[in-house]
Amino acid sequence: MDPAREPNSAAADDGPLDSYSETVMRVAETVTPHVAAIEMTGNRRNGRFRMGAGSAVLFTEDGYLLTNSHVVAGTHQGHAAFADGSRTDLELVGADPLSDLAVVHGRAPKVAPAQFGDAETLRVGQLVIAVGNPLGLAGSVTAGVVSGLGRAIPVWSSGNRRVIEDVIQTDAALNAGSSGGALADTHGRIVGINTAVAGAGLGLAVPINATTRRIISALLKDGRVRRAYLGVVSTPFRLNASAVIRTGQRDGLRVVEVLAGSPADRGGLRAGDVILTAGSRPVSNAESLQKLLFADAIGQPLPIRVVRDGQEVDIMAVPEEMAGNG
Repeated sequence: MDPAREPNSAAADDGPLDSYSETVMRVAETVTPHVAAIEMTGNRRNGRFRMGAGSAVLFTEDGYLLTNSHVVAGTHQGHAAFADGSRTDLELVGADPLSDLAVVHGRAPKVAPAQFGDAETLRVGQLVIAVGNPLGLAGSVTAGVVSGLGRAIPVWSSGNRRVIEDVIQTDAALNAGSSGGALADTHGRIVGINTAVAGAGLGLAVPINATTRRIISALLKDGRVRRAYLGVVSTPFRLNASAVIRTGQRDGLRVVEVLAGSPADRGGLRAGDVILTAGSRPVSNAESLQKLLFADAIGQPLPIRVVRDGQEVDIMAVPEEMAGNG
């Protein structure tokens, strides 16, 4: 073969690489101005001291930012620094440990707010871009794909074991300081708030969807979210063909763990159960269950139908208010 006619493999590889790079760079340029590095402080006799640090996403024109609850835990004030060099003092508006979301407020910034997307449109394998301040490195960008949806992670908070439901798992690298940063789709829309609460290197994000929008609204209005609490660690589950025919559902929510002493435990839920319905409504993912667990569900009997050892079983749980929420 004539060497002049041999295909240039390096050149052939340039196209896809450039396309990928251009997408990541475009999203980074769009999202980075909306993401602030924040430091939360406490008071002592000789002045303020640092209590927590991470990232936050500007989502309103009048200076409200969204971050993680664990970033602001135990604090009420701090400051934020944006990529353009502008800074503002912050005050805590409210926090919801169960979703690991919090809202802080500063003076109206010079930059426009970020655009929220809808995490319900995400698919496993989809490209996502994380922007935050890991290890104090402001404006850091990492990219990866959605590795899993509807995950639930148990965490320790204020000495209590809790479960953060319905998180997005991604292979975009996250470390200390990434918490509260933005997870964006390829259109630059914020589809999640990154959380490094489960440990360095594990890419997780709280999704932006109808349930989290309701949580954000409650934080803006009341500074807290009254939440009903069941106490299950769960994951989405595709039913087999015979179960689909028998139940009329394709998907359920498999119980991975039941927290000891929780309402779910007292009600009789077991690890391995597949939840079909709660309150007579189909349950196919963590969000569909979360929608039923706001203030009006506290103390009210909640009928739950599960598949256990191939048989449908009805149980009754009574959700309780989550202690120390907000």
